[in-house]
Amino acid sequence: MLYGRERERAAVDALLDGARGGRSGVLVLRGEPGIGKTALLEHAVATAGDGVRVIRAAGVEYEAELAFAGLSQLLAPGLDRLEALPGPQRRSLEGAFGLGETTGGADRLLAGLATLGLLAELAVDQPLLCVVDDVQWLDPPSLDALLIAARRLQAEGVALLLAARDAAAGAEVLPLAGLPELRLTGLAETDAVRLLADRVGGALPGPARRRLLAEAAGNPLALVELPWAEADCASGGLALTSRLLMAFHGQVTDLPPATQTLLLVAAAEENGELDIVLAAAAVLGVDAGALAPAEHVRLITVSAERRLVFRHPLLRAAVLQRAPLQQRLAVHRAIGEVLEDGDRRTWHLALAATAPDADLADALELTAQRAEARGAHGGAAAAYERAAGLTPDRDGATRRLVLAAEAATEEGKLAQAEALADRAGARTDSVFAHALLDQVRAVAHFWRGAYPAAYRLLLDAAATEIEPAYAARMLLQAFHAAWYVGEEPVATVLDRLAALPLGPEEPLAPLARDLPAAVLPALGRPAAGPVPDVRTTAEAARKAGAESPVDLVQLCGAALVLGRDHETLELAADLIAEARAKGRVGVLPTLQFFLAEAELFHGRHRDAEVTAAEGYALARDTGQHQWTSQLAGMLACLAALGGADERCAELAADALVSGSSASAAGEPWAQWALALLDLGRGRAAAAADRLHTLTTGPYRHHIGATRAVADLVEAAVRLGSPERAAEPYERFARWAAAAGTPWAEAVRLRCQALLGPDELAESAYRSALDLHEGTQRPFEQARTALLYGEWLRRERRRTDARPHLSAALETFERLGAAPWAERARAELTATGTAAAPAAPAGALTVLTPQELQIARLAAQGLTNRDIAAQLFLSPRTVGHHLYKAYPKLGIASRTELVALF
Repeated sequence: MLYGRERERAAVDALLDGARGGRSGVLVLRGEPGIGKTALLEHAVATAGDGVRVIRAAGVEYEAELAFAGLSQLLAPGLDRLEALPGPQRRSLEGAFGLGETTGGADRLLAGLATLGLLAELAVDQPLLCVVDDVQWLDPPSLDALLIAARRLQAEGVALLLAARDAAAGAEVLPLAGLPELRLTGLAETDAVRLLADRVGGALPGPARRRLLAEAAGNPLALVELPWAEADCASGGLALTSRLLMAFHGQVTDLPPATQTLLLVAAAEENGELDIVLAAAAVLGVDAGALAPAEHVRLITVSAERRLVFRHPLLRAAVLQRAPLQQRLAVHRAIGEVLEDGDRRTWHLALAATAPDADLADALELTAQRAEARGAHGGAAAAYERAAGLTPDRDGATRRLVLAAEAATEEGKLAQAEALADRAGARTDSVFAHALLDQVRAVAHFWRGAYPAAYRLLLDAAATEIEPAYAARMLLQAFHAAWYVGEEPVATVLDRLAALPLGPEEPLAPLARDLPAAVLPALGRPAAGPVPDVRTTAEAARKAGAESPVDLVQLCGAALVLGRDHETLELAADLIAEARAKGRVGVLPTLQFFLAEAELFHGRHRDAEVTAAEGYALARDTGQHQWTSQLAGMLACLAALGGADERCAELAADALVSGSSASAAGEPWAQWALALLDLGRGRAAAAADRLHTLTTGPYRHHIGATRAVADLVEAAVRLGSPERAAEPYERFARWAAAAGTPWAEAVRLRCQALLGPDELAESAYRSALDLHEGTQRPFEQARTALLYGEWLRRERRRTDARPHLSAALETFERLGAAPWAERARAELTATGTAAAPAAPAGALTVLTPQELQIARLAAQGLTNRDIAAQLFLSPRTVGHHLYKAYPKLGIASRTELVALF
């Protein structure tokens, strides 16, 4: 029975009502121990009714890290639906749960999307209530998967209810940002009095009752448990959680010794499996009859699934806390002896070990390798670290500490990774080991945004006496870090990369050879060799054994750096298709960023928006902060081009959130976006200020900064200060010459026409327009036509100006570039010719990016299930978006979509 909690019950009821109506929803219950989170979960289960399917799980505080243990518990009722999932998603869960083979390079993010798919499948026949208690104790892979699914739930009919304890002072806050939260506070005084009266009646004297009400501060568990521990009622110096633990200690102490032993086994066995607990207890000389006293006082119950469930998680903690170390070791040993061979058995035996054990260390390393194959790098780090502690020889222990540090880095546990690296480094003089440890430290620095430190560590590590193949991988990482430091560091890394003595059989040899050749000319440096077609390089790398698409990502960026956007357009599209087919979710936002850049530069603004919007959502939902920032900045640029002022400002602000004290990765794009907004709205001074900083500062070599030089030239000339653009223009001219593409030279000529001398302007404009023909860059061509038309009008050649202004207006309207269309319309009117009314927007412009993407795939004949598999959504969500799109398009069926594309 719940006392009070009207507001909380209403929130839970609304969540359930939404699921019954086909809408999905998430709610996180937060609060201190004993505040009533579990009771509210039980209320939700009780009120769901027979028409709602319920699945549930609970996190368990445990000394080992068993990857996907929590998720396995939650999704066990749905394993018969695995066959309905797309192949990569099905295999990810089969591998996570030990139901199938796992392979190296597993994408841990795919498990989250597979979780979404399985929850959607479980909700096909009836609404689904998914209840997870003590989320703060879920193993990290399970938590990651659950949160990815939670952030992508839309129209499946799933109600996801999570309960999480408040973090202790100084502890890390559970990463549930972005999910709706409801914080539970103490009961109102009248409800607290009623609860206490119902539980203890008149058994508690008046003064003690008043003291308890005051000290409990409305905490229901305190009101229920503390009255039976009279000595504890006077212990006001202790925190409430500590007093509750003491109260539970007292209740356990009153039980027979055999029952206390059985409770300790149940507390140490992470799954609560009755058969395992009883078998382990038997090893310790305790039979099943010892369970009865604990059941009698309701400390523990046996569920319908034959699991032992403690009355409250604090009770489990109290049982473990009060047991002497030797007794806990004996319990872990007993559990390990009765478990079948596997990771759980290995972990319990490892927790029981008190001396080095080579065989056990070897078994634990295999456990770590299996965890890595499932993408559970946090579990792998814990297993490697424990294996190191059990390894008799010093070198073997050091090697395992290095592996633990690398795994912790992959998991994003940066502080743990650095601590492990320091421990390992203090134990060895191996040059190779120290290089690997510096790589670990560098990755930690990179993800914190400390790019100079990451760059220097990687550069120095690659310069040590290590094999060229390892040095190549370190230098490729250093290239990424150097990109955010400056031109000189980028050139230094590329020079080192080009000089590596890699044999042709090395998987990274094609990248080490061709990346410098593609990028150095863009920096005004001599080419390291013939400038390659990156598609040819990618194919060579694949044949040499490079991991595709992960190892090939940087080739997409390299082509953009030198203005060969058409190569990126094709390569990125191919790699995205490959990543989808393989389930490589982690690399998709990076690839989508590069593809969206290429689409933007080709004037395909709507395509770029669709691509970037999907990448942005995926990066946000999977916690990839760098790409969330980059893609937000790009979407801000697209909003600026479309004249969506508020949307641009909102996305730019999002891009500038770095998640650390360093600069945000998307800062150059955000600044370009805000400058484009100013330029489009005629605020030349503000635009020139932003663009001058962008094109002369540390990011001047970035792709967006290079392309923004033409905007700076226009803003500076409109402001009457062309000299502000002189140096960036000279650099851009050198870049255009190195790029050797017609479109780049056309833009350079446009800049030259603006900067003067005036007598050469017309020939420059005409040459630029000639070069634009056939380049498939309508936006740039229209901007040149607009500027030429403006120049002609100022020269009083109105008749000559009109066709150029009309052509520019038509293109801007077709692209949805509202600010530029308004400017072209005003210029055309100034020539004495009234501009034609704006053409009605195309039917597809009314769709959101996600609706457009889904409608496009549906028009190609894909089923909802096919579309869902490709976009990592549920089939019901796909159907929901199509249902919303049809009325907007004025159609009634799927077959009518074909005519619109």
